[in-house]
Amino acid sequence: MGTRGPVPKRSDERVRRNTTEYGEIDKVEAIGPVEVPELGLDDPHPMIVDFYESLKDSAQSKFYEPSDWQMARFALHFADILVKSARPSSQLLAAVNSMLTDLLVSEGSRRRVRMEIERNQAHGQLIDVAEMFRQQFEHPQAGVE
Repeated sequence: MGTRGPVPKRSDERVRRNTTEYGEIDKVEAIGPVEVPELGLDDPHPMIVDFYESLKDSAQSKFYEPSDWQMARFALHFADILVKSARPSSQLLAAVNSMLTDLLVSEGSRRRVRMEIERNQAHGQLIDVAEMFRQQFEHPQAGVE
């Protein structure tokens, strides 16, 4: 599990970057990609289906093992019960929230385990329109009237 307390700052916002306060990381090598199972719920709420599909598209899911996908299905089984209930249980909500936190679905839970997702933004070319017109007036094209 990650750290307790407030959500840590992003690495580029931290002042001290030279500390290794959490020690070394043990790595286990796994072979091959993980197959994502179907949600497998009978008549799930559309919000639950959308949530499961968003997990598939989320960057942290590349770290999911088969047991993580089964945990996601298990959590969403109870989330489906919760959203369909006329009287939702606060205890069930807390349990589902805890399971989803363990799956790193929020920015805060990812930062607690020192994971940051950098989404590449589309980079467009900036055009200085004034400069473009200035160049056209300085160098008029021949034959254009």
